Amino acid sequence: MSNIVSCLWFDHEAEDAAKFYVSIFKNSKMGDVIRYGKEGFEIHGKPAGSVLTVEFRANGMDFVALNGGPTFKFNEAVSFQVMCKTQEEIDDYWEKLTAGGDPKSQQCGWLKDKFGLSWQVVPEVLSQFLRDKDAAKSGRVMSALLQMKKLDIATFERAYRGE
Repeated sequence: MSNIVSCLWFDHEAEDAAKFYVSIFKNSKMGDVIRYGKEGFEIHGKPAGSVLTVEFRANGMDFVALNGGPTFKFNEAVSFQVMCKTQEEIDDYWEKLTAGGDPKSQQCGWLKDKFGLSWQVVPEVLSQFLRDKDAAKSGRVMSALLQMKKLDIATFERAYRGE
């Protein structure tokens, strides 16, 4: 178990978000829920008993979802990469993570989910193609990548082969 845990700041959707992510990824589970008390109301403005944090695990990675209020919003400076072995995995994660998300954010395998969190749904083979010492091959793959929203392994393979 890592001693680094990602903390995700939400306005008031921490529990819904945690349940959403746990429903998508294997090896996932909900953890402890901590609630606001009466203390500090003048600072945080949250009613006693409402959710402060939710611990959860998504695909073996630990997270804390925090209901911190509307002060901070997610942006593309931080995203989570979901590395996929097959096109079926890509399609499944893409469908689930884009549900209710921002269609305008979808490009080159990137998306924003319904909570505004950025994800990259990426085939594992992509980095191998892009690292190829043959600049023509890696260039064709990069050109194909830049034309896509959801990534397609077969298209990358054809580009790599020069078809």
